[in-house]
Amino acid sequence: MSQPSGPVKGRHRLTLNTDGKRHPLQNVMTAATLSLGVLALVTGFIVDAHMVASWAGALGFLGGLYAQYISATTAERSLNIVGIVGSFVGAALGIYHHGFLP
Repeated sequence: MSQPSGPVKGRHRLTLNTDGKRHPLQNVMTAATLSLGVLALVTGFIVDAHMVASWAGALGFLGGLYAQYISATTAERSLNIVGIVGSFVGAALGIYHHGFLP
């Protein structure tokens, strides 16, 4: 038997383009926001990595706000919020552990 060529009923693809249209800029911004948020949050708990946490958190927070503004789908908005919150908490921890400069 051959495999079906189209989507199989019951299977779901993981995608940010839930409206069926392409959104390359929004997808890149969402991925960057989420990545910076995770980086800021993880390094925020490491005292010696306060610079990375502060800068990644600030960039992720500001970039995430813009990504949220231009987002087109609910999936993008959901991941943007996760990235923004992670960036904010990571930046706050980085600033608490001596801030943006060495």
